[in-house]
Amino acid sequence: MKTKKIIILFVAIGLLFSGCKKNYLQLSNPNLQTTATFWQTEDEAVLGVNGIYHALGYDGTFMRFAPACLDSRDDITWSPSPWDAFFAVAQFNLAVTNYMPEAMYVAHYDLIKRANAAIANIPSITFTVHPEYKNRLMGEALFLRGMEYMYTVLFFHHIPLILVPPASPADFFQKQVDPSLVWAQIYKDLSTAATLLPASYGAADLGRATQGAALAYLAKAHLFNKDYTGAAASFKQVIDLGVYSLMPNYGDNFTDAKENNAESIFEIQFQRMNQPNLNWVGAPVSNNDHTTARAITYAPPPFGWGDMALRPWLFQEFKMEKTVTGGDDPRLKAAITYDYPGCMLYFQNFRQAFPYAGADTSRWATMFFARKYENVLTEANEFDWRSGINERLMRYSDVLLMYAETQIQLGNNAEAAKYLTMVRNRANLPDRTAEFTAASKSQLMDQLAHERVLEFCEEGHRFDDIVRWGWLSDPTKLALLKSHDAEWNGYLPGKEYMPIPQIEMNTNPNAVQNPSY
Repeated sequence: MKTKKIIILFVAIGLLFSGCKKNYLQLSNPNLQTTATFWQTEDEAVLGVNGIYHALGYDGTFMRFAPACLDSRDDITWSPSPWDAFFAVAQFNLAVTNYMPEAMYVAHYDLIKRANAAIANIPSITFTVHPEYKNRLMGEALFLRGMEYMYTVLFFHHIPLILVPPASPADFFQKQVDPSLVWAQIYKDLSTAATLLPASYGAADLGRATQGAALAYLAKAHLFNKDYTGAAASFKQVIDLGVYSLMPNYGDNFTDAKENNAESIFEIQFQRMNQPNLNWVGAPVSNNDHTTARAITYAPPPFGWGDMALRPWLFQEFKMEKTVTGGDDPRLKAAITYDYPGCMLYFQNFRQAFPYAGADTSRWATMFFARKYENVLTEANEFDWRSGINERLMRYSDVLLMYAETQIQLGNNAEAAKYLTMVRNRANLPDRTAEFTAASKSQLMDQLAHERVLEFCEEGHRFDDIVRWGWLSDPTKLALLKSHDAEWNGYLPGKEYMPIPQIEMNTNPNAVQNPSY
């Protein structure tokens, strides 16, 4: 009886409103933009693609966790953090509920979602004011999707390959695919992007994806899959563009004073505007600060959280070879803060900054902190979380050394030696071209590994290098990693990939957990 009365009441209400003026009750907000109403004009296409770049600055992408994850798992950087989001990653002891992989999975797929929307909608938009933008914007979206899928497959290995915006609720529950299918799409996206993007931009568009960026990431994708011929061809295309060169001062690649410089192939644009909202994840708001939390994460106490520190062997690696004038490799002081005369950080001398070391000079000798991307000479500390230093994801020196790697693998030692020497010359190291040319393949690969440590420490490349070179299945190399960093004692096969987050396992009935978790 109660149910019948309720039905009669709803019918009466319906009849009441049917007699009123039409549209008396609006059920939708005409001012609220949706995917169905947004992609109409070329201005909206520009804004939509800008939104893809915005997602590069999420906490789960490159605001904090992606660099921290890449670095903490190598043998250079370790985590003294009390938070398991950091130390468990570094020790290869991740729980499926750990916050870092969860934040990374969500953020990386949010960027892919935004790229998919742009790729699906840009072709149907008529560009009248700037018709040349259409291909460029499509190239930017394809580049960002291809690059992002590369990071995601390297982080998680078995992942869904989503290429179109969801049309129904079922589309949100995708099955994982064989990684080879993801790599095939990466090749397709990046190679197409390279045909659509310009070689360079004017000052107003610095930071947008270029042809060189697409070719560099395409070459890197081929390198990771041991297609050395394909990788070499694309790397050489980047070199032959004539757009890039090494900066005379190595340290200029890691401060905000020389951003978007001649060595930068692709970097994330951060800017410190002291707005109240940090850029975590979600829809952008007008008072967002598009800044990075890398600086506070890596800065040592009492200037930051000290979630990352450096292993002493890195310092010794820099000391292995003197410059032609008998000095230390100049990259040492640009990369590492340590106890040497005149070392300044946050307006203090090193020993003033760390009085808790007391009279134990041996402790000072083992205190090594990351200097790259830190505001050590411009700020008193990093505790406002807001660093405006751009993250350089791809530098020209990386292209030169990866091209050298392809030449080693193809048996062209003389060509490899040429490009190794180009990078060494900036550091004023002795010319060893003849020695490298005469070396065996294994000797030259070991030399390459040494050169890449000195050039790219703290830049997120070392762990991927280790995986790519097959060191995880080589007992001798694995023992070397453990001797460098005790955290490697926790490594087991399969732990080079992170777990599929438990939140995804709970939500997606098609999700399958990665082996070893």
